[in-house]
Amino acid sequence: MKIALLATGGTIACRQTPDGLTPALHAAQLLEGVPVRRDVEILPRDVFRMDSSNIQPEEWSQLARAVDEAMQTCDGVVITHGTDTMGYTAAALSYMLLGQKKPVILTGSQLPLGAPLSDAETNLSCALEAACQGVPGTYVCFARKLILGTRAVKTRTMSFDAFDSVNRSLSGMIDSEGVHFLRPQMIRKDYCFRPQVDSRVLLLKLIPGTQPDVLDFVAQAGYRGLVIEAFGLGGLHYIRRNLVEKLRMLRDKGVRVLVVTQCMYEKADLSIYEVGMQMLRSDVISGMDMTTEAAVTKLMWALAQENTDELLAQNLCGEVRT
Repeated sequence: MKIALLATGGTIACRQTPDGLTPALHAAQLLEGVPVRRDVEILPRDVFRMDSSNIQPEEWSQLARAVDEAMQTCDGVVITHGTDTMGYTAAALSYMLLGQKKPVILTGSQLPLGAPLSDAETNLSCALEAACQGVPGTYVCFARKLILGTRAVKTRTMSFDAFDSVNRSLSGMIDSEGVHFLRPQMIRKDYCFRPQVDSRVLLLKLIPGTQPDVLDFVAQAGYRGLVIEAFGLGGLHYIRRNLVEKLRMLRDKGVRVLVVTQCMYEKADLSIYEVGMQMLRSDVISGMDMTTEAAVTKLMWALAQENTDELLAQNLCGEVRT
């Protein structure tokens, strides 16, 4: 069995410098001291070395191409990645690698490899073992949990248990008896590699009193998509500051608008309250129970495809509960 290890930097690869922690370790160095099965060959490769705060849509596409290339000869891929934007990258890869029949496992750590009490070795060892199971799909492996790529959200800044699976039970777990895939990703389509992405998407979190002219800026700045984190089930204000009217303007200009809830758990449902029905009549799209990470990356990815609206309406890889 062959597993590709694609390194992208992040805390797991960091070393202390006068300017603070900086990604420095190569992929091969990450494997030193990490136990690996005798019947498994690990093929290390450096894709880039970056703090994940600097990883942007261009890097998602570059990484997706590296995964697709590795899958030509390998049985699975493990990606080491910084934790700050790992949820975004995992979601983006889920769409770009839609239908992939082999495992893609992202992992990282809260402390650098080799630091006292570091979680790096355990997380990497668990990710490699999870990849060896051959279960298809894109997952985040962290703190002995396996989380679907479109459901992984970083919820803690310092704890080793940094990620939660939002609005979906865990895909799997690792204990003393091995790796257990409890609810793996459903592969609904044949593999179709589509790494293109359109980064002209803005995320707007509403506050009471958000000024409508911010939506004028969205149109004037040339954005093609807008994700709104609305109140509760998907509410926004239309008295004194009429946001609904501006949403109609955006749709008339061809801007896709996707609405999710600010609440961490459960869904946006625009069909319940009057304001939600007004938005539906403005042709906005309900993101239902999608995480913000899954919604933003899906909109960026779908905008780069010919059948944008069709893709936005579908549950492609577990990003929406059906």
